[in-house]
Amino acid sequence: MTVNIHVPVLGESVTEATVGPWTKGQGDAVETDEIICELETDKVTLEVRATAMGVIAEIVAAEGSTVEVGELLAVIEESGRPKAAPSKVPKKMATQETPAPQETASNTKQDVEDAPSAKKMMAQRGLTSNQVQGSGKGGRVMKEDVQQALQVAEQEASNQLTPMTADTDQPPEETGLEERVRMSRLRMTIARRLKEAQNTAAILTTYNEVDMTHIMALRSNFKEDFEKKHGVRLGFMSFFIKACCTALLDVPEVNAEIDGEDIVFKRFVHMGVAVGTPTGLVVPVLRHAERMKFATIESSIAEMAVRAREGKLSMSDMQGGTFSISNGGVYGSLMSSPILNPPQSGILGMHKIQQRPVAIDGEVVIRPMMYVALSYDHRIVDGKGAVTFLVRVKELIEDPRRLLMDI
Repeated sequence: MTVNIHVPVLGESVTEATVGPWTKGQGDAVETDEIICELETDKVTLEVRATAMGVIAEIVAAEGSTVEVGELLAVIEESGRPKAAPSKVPKKMATQETPAPQETASNTKQDVEDAPSAKKMMAQRGLTSNQVQGSGKGGRVMKEDVQQALQVAEQEASNQLTPMTADTDQPPEETGLEERVRMSRLRMTIARRLKEAQNTAAILTTYNEVDMTHIMALRSNFKEDFEKKHGVRLGFMSFFIKACCTALLDVPEVNAEIDGEDIVFKRFVHMGVAVGTPTGLVVPVLRHAERMKFATIESSIAEMAVRAREGKLSMSDMQGGTFSISNGGVYGSLMSSPILNPPQSGILGMHKIQQRPVAIDGEVVIRPMMYVALSYDHRIVDGKGAVTFLVRVKELIEDPRRLLMDI
């Protein structure tokens, strides 16, 4: 009996996906609910699992092909075991004893499931588990093993490059110094949406700087008690999200969007938080962030970041945002102009905290300062509203007591 594996429902308004790497090949045995391949949509990567135990009789959709919802991916034959290849030994010699093949490292690993992160990295870099020495239990390949194998391969490649000699003007042959990789569906979607934002919205950016002295002192004083009680670390992002929620309710046009000839004002805040992943930038959404406490915000961000890096975010996790925050400071960015995430009309850019001399009460002192940037859609938001919003955020961060007193 055969079981057909079809493309599952991909999410609201998503009708097609790109077939990612197959973790199982034709003729391989699979267990029920075992991952056999991945599907890459505009925003998320979905795991396709076997719905029956058996053998993969046929792979219909090759890696890299585009498939639609309901399309056939593979066929599983419910035999429970892979079919043995027919013996080519003559009958009269079948009784002769033949030495058993030595058990190799790859054979012993067949019953050990490699780490999902390792399998994904190997698929992206064109490696197989046989090319990586596993350090996990039973020879299981871990992500660190793949990284080490890649470093060794890069080192060997660099050692093989022919250096230029002093007695020749001819440069060495540059074979293998370029790599052409097809853009993932996620990267193509990011490129398309960001270009659409530039072509459609009248994007303007205003800047300010924030003195982080008091918020850093507050965090330092309470971070241990906070983590002990709530089980999550206290970061700066929760302060900025709370400050933005307050400022958005004060300046509602920054939290609005254009729908045809109408402006839709949102009386709630669905906060998008940009998260970097190995495959690109995603923006999961904290729904009704204006109602959340600091601990809820921090735990939600930590959970979304883990799910984003593992490719386990759903489409609903990234839809419906009304405003976004991007923290380039974690990568060392001192200043940047973030691009809008349509149809939103505003995005706040956080940056690196840097000790700088500033003038306070007529004296020059050294303070931890951060540049902040608000990019906004000038079709909805006037300069006055944008500056008012950013100044409001600055006031709330520089004196976090205002967040507690709601003033």
